[in-house]
Amino acid sequence: MSVDPAHSLGDSFGLPGDLFHGSTSQPLTMRPNLDIFELKIQKEVKRYWGEIAQYITSVLRTTGLSGVEAEELAIFPGMEEISALMYVNLYRKEGKYDVIVLDCAPTAESIRFISMPRTLDWYMKHVFPMQRNLFKAVRPIANRISPVELPSDSYFGNILDLFRRLEGVDQVLEDPAVTSVRLVTNPEQMVMRETQRAFVYFALHGMTVDDIIVNRVMPEGVGGGEFFAGWRESQQRVLGEIETYFQPLKVRQVPLFTEEVVGMERLDRLAQAAYGVDEDPSLALRTERSYTFEKTGEERYMVKLHMPFAQKGEIGLFKKNDELVVEIGSLRRHIGLPATMVGLTPTRARLEEGYLRVELEAAG
Repeated sequence: MSVDPAHSLGDSFGLPGDLFHGSTSQPLTMRPNLDIFELKIQKEVKRYWGEIAQYITSVLRTTGLSGVEAEELAIFPGMEEISALMYVNLYRKEGKYDVIVLDCAPTAESIRFISMPRTLDWYMKHVFPMQRNLFKAVRPIANRISPVELPSDSYFGNILDLFRRLEGVDQVLEDPAVTSVRLVTNPEQMVMRETQRAFVYFALHGMTVDDIIVNRVMPEGVGGGEFFAGWRESQQRVLGEIETYFQPLKVRQVPLFTEEVVGMERLDRLAQAAYGVDEDPSLALRTERSYTFEKTGEERYMVKLHMPFAQKGEIGLFKKNDELVVEIGSLRRHIGLPATMVGLTPTRARLEEGYLRVELEAAG
């Protein structure tokens, strides 16, 4: 299942036909026990987002945009991610598939994808009830004087229905026995650094990375003289760094093939290069959580976060109500604290061996 707005799943399987592969807008069987699915947001808008998109379109039209422009802009950020998560939740509850492989977008989009459940949960608990009641109270008066009518209560009912379709998906994503992250990188310095950042961000979001796949590794004995010799030397140096940085995770090397990996037969070859013949790729290879809560003494607790590449100067943290907020770079993670730890105060934090340990104690 592709959750990348710029889908390439159909291309990978060598599907003929139009540019956007309309046949994959719902699960398409490629062989027994294998379906592929590219989520098309335009179809999902009609299926789940009808009233919401209709209201946004009507508002945009008042600004002078044409009907087509307004309809395109009515697809706001987050619609695709929420729709994809709804399918994950639906398939999980139905037991329709044994394994769901999500082909995700680059790091920034993927982080938004996995953070969506918690973001929505916070909105539904803190903002949605107040917003719905406020609109209900002012709607009769506001609609008389406003150039744009406020959304009806059924609009909010639609949002509530969408949220209910997502309930429980955050627990699925953060359960290392059910969900794991496989990072695919190339043996290049810049790509490796991006993969390191992705690892930290997934760890902060409570997800477990259990495998690293290095793609397009030049095999030994490749010809081409000094040009390819330089590339191979550079790749070997980066591969050494990857092995060191991602310990104890297994790093799999997939060679650069002599032809583009497109179509079922070549994908089978790639699968064998990565996992061999006997290994089951669907099994979790690591179930250690990215963060845990521990009791260290009388009224003393610790939050332990796996942050393998973070530096001390990059981390900031503070406590806000019942949450511990951790900041690294431009990313902020809210970690909800158990009831026994809500009244505690962070007293000490230390970064040791790739783990951030935050100690909390009773005030005074």
